[in-house]
Amino acid sequence: MVRFDTTARPAWLQKKISALQADKPQNPRARILSYTLEGQTVYYQSAPCCDQFTTLYDAKGKVICQPDGGITGRGDGKCPDFEKNRTNEKLVWEDAR
Repeated sequence: MVRFDTTARPAWLQKKISALQADKPQNPRARILSYTLEGQTVYYQSAPCCDQFTTLYDAKGKVICQPDGGITGRGDGKCPDFEKNRTNEKLVWEDAR
């Protein structure tokens, strides 16, 4: 059984989760994790498949960057230090289907 972070989710994030649940299941499973980055909470959404970008959002739902994925596996290059500087990883949601 997966234990989720029970912190209240922002409305924009709950809408995103609802949209993922309404769509076909992804392989690998869709996941959203939270981290602390530069003192702020950020949300990381997994990619739906190989060679596709992951997405990193700020606490208000604005896209910060696509930290990994793509053909090179290095994302869009806008936050190359994300993996090194992120802390406090929490699983917010994972599709159980």
